[in-house]
Amino acid sequence: MQFKSVLTTLILALSVTACSSVNKIVYRIDVPQGNYLQAETVAQVKTGMTAQQVQYLLGTPVLIDPYSNQTWYYVFLQQKAYETPEQHTLVVNFDQRGIVTNVDLDKPLPNSGQAEVNNTIINGPSAPSKSWWKFW
Repeated sequence: MQFKSVLTTLILALSVTACSSVNKIVYRIDVPQGNYLQAETVAQVKTGMTAQQVQYLLGTPVLIDPYSNQTWYYVFLQQKAYETPEQHTLVVNFDQRGIVTNVDLDKPLPNSGQAEVNNTIINGPSAPSKSWWKFW
């Protein structure tokens, strides 16, 4: 009788741990957080732009320096499934008049992810045009 209870407990313990030993089978979605930064829009931010122009391009910053309103921080955090999260920080500095003096990106952004599509049409040998009523 004791052997059956030990065997049942052992089988139950192994079956419960077997479910958790399989790793990375559960689907995890990609989680973007913060300001979605694209390389094309960040490249458009130049010195001499106004604060309104920068906000039109990039949106509202995640953080404005609390001690002086001349520094805006745009933070983009992307975590894809089980990969390590990747963070990009864009710092935009303004002068007293609200004109961009410096734009600093901590590391390069990945491309937009859109592969170049070759739209070349390849024409093969043309088939003779036949209609269905000329079949007979």
